Amino acid sequence: MLELPVVHKFGGSCLRDASDLERIAEILTNAHQPVIVVVSALWGTTDRLMRAAQEPRYAGRLVYDLAKHHLRFSPTLVESPLYDVFQRVLGGIEESLNALASDRDDKLAYNRLLASGERLSALVIAHGLSLRGLEAHPVGAEDIGLQLDGAGTAARVDIAGSRAKLDRSAFHGVPVVTGWFGEGTDGNIALLGRGGSDHTATALAALLQAQRVVLWKDVLGIYPVNPRWGVQSSPIPYLGYGEAMEFANADATILHPATVEPVYEMGIPIEIRHLTGYKQDGMKTVIGPDIEVEPAIKGIACIPRVACVNAEVRYAQDAALALSDLLQALNEAGIRICSFDTTNTQWRFVFRQHDVSKGVKIVQEHSSTVEYEYYAAMLSFIGCRDLDYLRSQLNDSNQADGPVYESVTSIHMLSNRVDISRMLDEMMSLVSQGKNHSA
Repeated sequence: MLELPVVHKFGGSCLRDASDLERIAEILTNAHQPVIVVVSALWGTTDRLMRAAQEPRYAGRLVYDLAKHHLRFSPTLVESPLYDVFQRVLGGIEESLNALASDRDDKLAYNRLLASGERLSALVIAHGLSLRGLEAHPVGAEDIGLQLDGAGTAARVDIAGSRAKLDRSAFHGVPVVTGWFGEGTDGNIALLGRGGSDHTATALAALLQAQRVVLWKDVLGIYPVNPRWGVQSSPIPYLGYGEAMEFANADATILHPATVEPVYEMGIPIEIRHLTGYKQDGMKTVIGPDIEVEPAIKGIACIPRVACVNAEVRYAQDAALALSDLLQALNEAGIRICSFDTTNTQWRFVFRQHDVSKGVKIVQEHSSTVEYEYYAAMLSFIGCRDLDYLRSQLNDSNQADGPVYESVTSIHMLSNRVDISRMLDEMMSLVSQGKNHSA
């Protein structure tokens, strides 16, 4: 590709039926630059595969149902040369389920089973696009050398390793690349976390120096408050990379936490757009370089049912090393750290309440005194790094009902209000002061 491409990623919520394929074909046909497509499994497929892994004796029925579902999406696949590959993937599903029936702990069989959802999706999408005049072809992520940073499961794509192994000859016409998985450090298939296809897309954008990445969703963009709280709002027009990562790590479930990392230093923008409203250019969220502006609150992320853990530590020259050991221990135990801030003599962590017992025990092993207190929610104020400004806004609106503090990544407030939806709705008056950030 002489001209830099645009990476389009289509998630499962955009792959429900053949009408979605028509929209995708129209978007790609009207594109003015070379395109790379990254796909998730068709809607509901990964969940079905996960359930089947727990009940592998239903293998025969599952394979039949998956074949029927995918062929409904692209019926003429049976007449295509890709049909043989389609059949092999279905056979692989049955083999993986048989292996899991013998050994439920067969991680390789489990990963192969789940990866088959993306493989089937790439086949039917590529075939459907080719019928509509596009030179589309399916591409397996691990077949082109996409390296992940773990064995079995991985947090992110290994950019340096992938750059060395990437088969760039596969990127001709309209490549339809499988998202979510790649080659692990042990040479076998490894999976990213749920939603990891977004990260696949931005990793490919970094590797191929793309113009931008478009993540097609079933929402208009990232909202100031997660819609699950029932608060009415409009999408945020612009988020800096750092702000987007704050949202992803807190409450923006539509964005994989590692999505922004590959494109951050290169300045490649990310767009989040709604597939069914793709002709409405004004409604989207753009993620790009962080812009210094006047203090303003762009959004409020909320994590319910948390506990604040305060630990006293003896001052020591190796305090940083001790903290590093503690963070590693918490990570290995699978404890989610919602926020933390530290001094040489005190550490403060916020954990989910269901992690408190295990988390406190680990913290106690690395400190002298530990105390903790439960809260109904932790709020994170996205886009505002001015603690004095935020406190004044909260006080003026009578919203400061708990500790307000600054952590490594954001400013937070701990609250004991149980009417979280109402509290967030009331706080939308703070967000409205900073709506226009599309500079």
